[in-house]
Amino acid sequence: MATPSSPFAFLNDLVSRIGTRLQPPPWAVHEIQHRAVLFLNHVLQQEPEAQQRLVRQKGRVVQFEWSFVTMRLIATPAGLLDLAPEGAVPELTLTVTDTSPFDLARATLRGDKPAVRIVGDVQLAAEVNWLVDHVRWDVEDDLARVIGDVPAHTLGNAARRVVGALRQFVGDRVPRPGIGGTGAE
Repeated sequence: MATPSSPFAFLNDLVSRIGTRLQPPPWAVHEIQHRAVLFLNHVLQQEPEAQQRLVRQKGRVVQFEWSFVTMRLIATPAGLLDLAPEGAVPELTLTVTDTSPFDLARATLRGDKPAVRIVGDVQLAAEVNWLVDHVRWDVEDDLARVIGDVPAHTLGNAARRVVGALRQFVGDRVPRPGIGGTGAE
């Protein structure tokens, strides 16, 4: 009897085909990238240590790639990020190897980092890894500025419970290496 395929296999294939055929106009890509940089800088400004680390990397370019999406960022003298100028040569390229958005979402819900192929400067890669490991968006703090501390804390607790339940749900259904039927015990 054949092993049934994932119910999301069709959706993965559809997203892949659509993504390679339907490309947004360049102005939209540029605008989305600018918004992403503004968000990243907002998060970085909440972490002085992260900004100090980026100051040491000023002028260095990192290229991020996933599927058909590419973004080049440059560290500024202020310890923030900006879009790298056209034609800037990256010193580090980070490519997310998993092309399925569903698999990426599943891994994120489990609390795992996606698989990444690293090409380039090892020290710069170590700094980027430190940023990924230590910089977090304090959603509750930003929300408190809009709706107040108590409602923001209440919403934050509810969101943490939902995320915890989703992680447990996903974790219970995804076999881990060496556990449950791999034959490698």
